[in-house]
Amino acid sequence: MIYLLLAWEYFKVGLFTIGGGLAALPLLFDLTDKYDWFTASQLTDMVAISESTPGPLAINMATYSGYTTAGVLGAAIATVAILTPSVLISLLICRVLAKVSGQAWLDELFRGLRPAVAGLIAAVSYSLLELAVAANGETGFVSGVDWPAAILFLILVFGVFRFRKHPIVYIGIGAAAGILLQL
Repeated sequence: MIYLLLAWEYFKVGLFTIGGGLAALPLLFDLTDKYDWFTASQLTDMVAISESTPGPLAINMATYSGYTTAGVLGAAIATVAILTPSVLISLLICRVLAKVSGQAWLDELFRGLRPAVAGLIAAVSYSLLELAVAANGETGFVSGVDWPAAILFLILVFGVFRFRKHPIVYIGIGAAAGILLQL
């Protein structure tokens, strides 16, 4: 039964995610309320790991959570389930776009999708920031701030805009600082 549930939930995530892996995060946050597969705090860890490893974020997260929920078969099922809608929709869109490309309404449709996707990513970014700097894993800035994490965040944001180094540099600095803060 868990395999069917994984397949169904990750199929829905794949079906309704428009705009990349970060756009999948609201749907994945919903899964934390629905099932005990992973917590919201673990989701932030999954984002960090998925961003640090090769491959698309949502697929890495599906594989990881499928594995932690139901082992290797669970990982395979979650991965295939999240990919299936994209493959089917891409094939369908290619056929349709070949027939309607260059029409004004199509350009307007894509222009309308951009702010919606940006809004979803902004909302998730706020949720991730809130979880990343929350003290004791409690969400909400009112409940307390993990000051070392908040200061590290501000330093890395400053570094990104000031020094413009490759993202792997900041990932490495963040990982090293996280390890040192745990000692």
